[in-house]
Amino acid sequence: MFFFDSRKKISFYFSKIFSVLKKFSPVRVFYLLGFVLSGRFHNLKLRKFFGLRLARLKDIKSNVLVKYIAKELFLYFLVCFAFFFVVFFVNQILLLAETILKKRVPVLSVIKLIGYCLPAIIAQSAPFATLVGFLMCLGRLVSDNEVIILRASGQRYSVILKPVIIMGMLISVFSFVMNDYFLPLGTLNYNRMFKQIIVSNPAVELESQSVKRMNDATLVIGDVSKYNVSDLVLFDAADGGKQRLIVSKNTDVKKAVSPGVLMQLNMDDAFVLMLDKKNRKNFDILTSDGMTLNVFEDSIISSSGGTSPREMTSWDLYKKIKNMKKLNNSTKKQLNSYNLEYNKKFSIPFGSIFFALLAFPLALVFGRKDGQTLGLIFGIIISVLYWAATILGQMFGLRSGWNGFWMMWGPNFFIGLIGILLYLRLRKK
Repeated sequence: MFFFDSRKKISFYFSKIFSVLKKFSPVRVFYLLGFVLSGRFHNLKLRKFFGLRLARLKDIKSNVLVKYIAKELFLYFLVCFAFFFVVFFVNQILLLAETILKKRVPVLSVIKLIGYCLPAIIAQSAPFATLVGFLMCLGRLVSDNEVIILRASGQRYSVILKPVIIMGMLISVFSFVMNDYFLPLGTLNYNRMFKQIIVSNPAVELESQSVKRMNDATLVIGDVSKYNVSDLVLFDAADGGKQRLIVSKNTDVKKAVSPGVLMQLNMDDAFVLMLDKKNRKNFDILTSDGMTLNVFEDSIISSSGGTSPREMTSWDLYKKIKNMKKLNNSTKKQLNSYNLEYNKKFSIPFGSIFFALLAFPLALVFGRKDGQTLGLIFGIIISVLYWAATILGQMFGLRSGWNGFWMMWGPNFFIGLIGILLYLRLRKK
């Protein structure tokens, strides 16, 4: 009887050992046995040695999960980045088509203009791709019960949160480099190329049945056919507080021959009316069979001899704002425009981190059924709302003079707050 009991105990222990061997790797079993035996013989040094090795194996397992989740996040980010890139790219081509393509501008010049727009497109696409991509990826993990499996195996939410934060940070840095260095460089080259196109083909700036507002004048344009314009009306303010109205039935647009002149308007049957603001009863009328009007570059292309805020890096903007405050020679509106652009250099690129913070709990809370589809829907809706909030922030900042920091960072802080509240709710469950 004792013999059979002993055999049962031995077979029981062997079955346990085999189950452990099947469940764990040989290295883990070796470290586990060493940890148990060293504790049995009260050898603290060996116990500490084997304990550290076991902890390191757990870290390796955790790192494998982090790499797996980071890889999935990156793949979904690339797909969504391609989607938003195409959307913004097509929108840019359509904008160029209105003013450039239909004026028969050389193809090489058009390709260069599109290339100079790429940094802005990439900088805009990255944050939105982070939100939609992360929502779809994490939603898939929830729908496929992978998150439940991770939680059941003893893993914390930090295993998922860690790659989300790391990927969000890397994307933010990448977007910031594009927004802070390549975007100003592209804008400078774009404006320079656009100026060359206008000088070589002045008709680019003239569109049929439209109103062209220049810096100091307004053009009402009739029908445009290549270099000919019918029914052209010009309103401008002359020196000494006088107003001038010029009307021509037929106008030929010629290239400039003098430096600083953008185009020449050769008007047939011109009619000129000059009014005095101070005395409306006094006016002069001139008529002419032919008249030549020079349109200067600074009347159409805004240029004050300096660099616009969009053409500056964040460091240049910081020095410019500091100098403007020190000299105190600029208006509040001018200062706020630079302040808005400075904060925009950081708020939009680093919006990826706030989007990542929102995507993590949002996908885990609402992504139990068809997480990919819900992630796509939620992501696009939030992206549109965020984009509208940034545009409104710029408008209120420029027109109403509201603080540029809060106008640009307000949407990010709101998204981050919602993400933290959802995460706290998730942890309570």
